[in-house]
Amino acid sequence: MSLPLMQEFKIDRERYDHADKHKPAYEAPPGVTEDVVRYISKSKEEPEWMLEKRLKGLKLYQETGFPEWGPDLSNLIKDMDKIKFFVQPNAKETTKWEDLPDEIRETYERIGIPEAEKRSLSGVGAQYDSEVVYHNLKKEWEDQGVVFTNMDTAVKKYPDLVKKYFMTSCVPINDHKFVMLHAAVWSGGTFIYIPKNVKVKIPLQAYFRMNVELGGQFEHTLIIADEGSEISYVEGCSAPQYGTSALHAGCVEIHVMKNARVRYSSVENWSKNTYNLNTKRAIVQENGLIEFINGNLGSGVTMLYPCSVLVGRGARSDSLGIAFADKNQNQDTGSKVIHAAPDTSSTITAKSISKDGGISTYRGLVKVMPRAINSKVSVECDALLVGENSTSNTYPTMKVLNNKVDVAHEATVGKIGTEEIFYLMSRGLSEERAKQLIVSGFIEPIVKELPLEYAVELNKLIELEMEGSIG
Repeated sequence: MSLPLMQEFKIDRERYDHADKHKPAYEAPPGVTEDVVRYISKSKEEPEWMLEKRLKGLKLYQETGFPEWGPDLSNLIKDMDKIKFFVQPNAKETTKWEDLPDEIRETYERIGIPEAEKRSLSGVGAQYDSEVVYHNLKKEWEDQGVVFTNMDTAVKKYPDLVKKYFMTSCVPINDHKFVMLHAAVWSGGTFIYIPKNVKVKIPLQAYFRMNVELGGQFEHTLIIADEGSEISYVEGCSAPQYGTSALHAGCVEIHVMKNARVRYSSVENWSKNTYNLNTKRAIVQENGLIEFINGNLGSGVTMLYPCSVLVGRGARSDSLGIAFADKNQNQDTGSKVIHAAPDTSSTITAKSISKDGGISTYRGLVKVMPRAINSKVSVECDALLVGENSTSNTYPTMKVLNNKVDVAHEATVGKIGTEEIFYLMSRGLSEERAKQLIVSGFIEPIVKELPLEYAVELNKLIELEMEGSIG
């Protein structure tokens, strides 16, 4: 796919950074307490087993310390008692955009979601603060048994499936401190079930928007792709810019059954006051395939490491990611793959751009278990530095516990070269445009794998961030 980088356009960052004048129906008192957790569960009319899981998550969270590795979380820790962990918008879920309050509908129109739904999507979900306000699936997929609904609805409508897969084997509630918190206060999100041998060729999409100041968003995504099925799912995220901390600690669980294929794509464009501490993981059965495609560029601090657990013979994982760290941003990202069965394979391609003092870190783990003979692993990490005092770190960890494997790792880091700049400027480009073109070529392997709307948008966003840079 060729993207029109040289086209003259500007992007209005206000469509992301501007907060809406929406008065929520309910804001929980700041801080995470048992009263808040019980209110969330009661307001959703949840079964007793879900409340018990929430309370267990809360207890584990309260007993567990904050992580002491990775980016500095001290400002977030200081503000944890000020954050609102549950905010109900003053809107009911609908299948018609015109039924939403004007200010909410206009937000999604400004971002372009309704138009994208008309042109190129099988279905769309939209969450505003703590709850889903819009959800719709095209009839042709409903008729084939596809389930695409909000997670709160799924708990009541598909209790057996949810109870079996929700925060059990894939992301257990004791996984780490922010998963424990998520288990306690999760709200909204997406539930997808694709029946056997059904192939949804056109992507489904969900968009998560956080509007309130000092807010927290904790959506849960659960995808179950039954045997022989295929699904492509896209998530987008954004929030307005405030001078106070915000927290995003969502969770994505993906179950890829025998011979199934799931492509999960996301562009996370949270505001720079947001801590993006997200957890994403897939369990892949025999001959299944999971594809993670991630763009991370908005938040002030990100800690995100999509993980694939290959438990069936011949299971595969492909992970592609781009992280963009500008001034006062720390993008700590990477991938994890656990090879737990024979003849499994994984590829990881990670690219990062650090600009004007930004910090980007690749933090990865590949573990090949004793019985995972004949496994193949390829890891490639490339970093580009732009401007002064930018930082790129690489922390790869490989644990190979048998001798019949093929493992390759490659890492490079470099600056935009003066020769490349001179060559492009000699062809009539400005210095700024020359740098934008070089960056576009650097990220092309990831961008070309994103759905078209998001590929163009990611290029636009990075072009905006590159304006006025000096390499």
